[in-house]
Amino acid sequence: MQTREERLLIIDDDEVFCHVLSRALTRRGYEVIVAHDAEQALTMAAQYSPSMATLDLKLENSSGLKLLPELLTTSPHCRIVVLTGYSSIATAVEAIKLGAVNYLCKPVDADDVLIAFERQSGDPDIELADNPPSINRITWEHIQKVLQEHDGNISATARALGMHRRTLQRKLQKRPVRR
Repeated sequence: MQTREERLLIIDDDEVFCHVLSRALTRRGYEVIVAHDAEQALTMAAQYSPSMATLDLKLENSSGLKLLPELLTTSPHCRIVVLTGYSSIATAVEAIKLGAVNYLCKPVDADDVLIAFERQSGDPDIELADNPPSINRITWEHIQKVLQEHDGNISATARALGMHRRTLQRKLQKRPVRR
């Protein structure tokens, strides 16, 4: 097996996911470093200067979107792929605007991650949906957009949406609605 010169930083608060992805990428010849929170990620990025990083959108005490520009400041040549189990159009657009090279919805495996790093341009032949998104999906997208506009502040988002804070919290705890 040929060793690669590339160092990959995995930033995710799910330790099992980190272990599985790290092991798979190490077997493929990458030098892998793992961080479980924003502070640890910035320390690792400064110390090891990774050429690639996966960044979980929703860290336990932080937002991957807030961490993204800080990572690029610390390690400007790092290519970052954002991973999330809570995907929305709003967060995908913001991640790309903030400097991510790609955005993937979990679950993902090592091959998905490596393909995301390799893709350098958009795909005009991507398959378009046959049906419009469901009303539940549109609601989820709208909540995510308003939440992003209020920097993740649940109370401010609930006020803006005209709903009770606890109702919003319950909606946010659920997995995103599929199309």
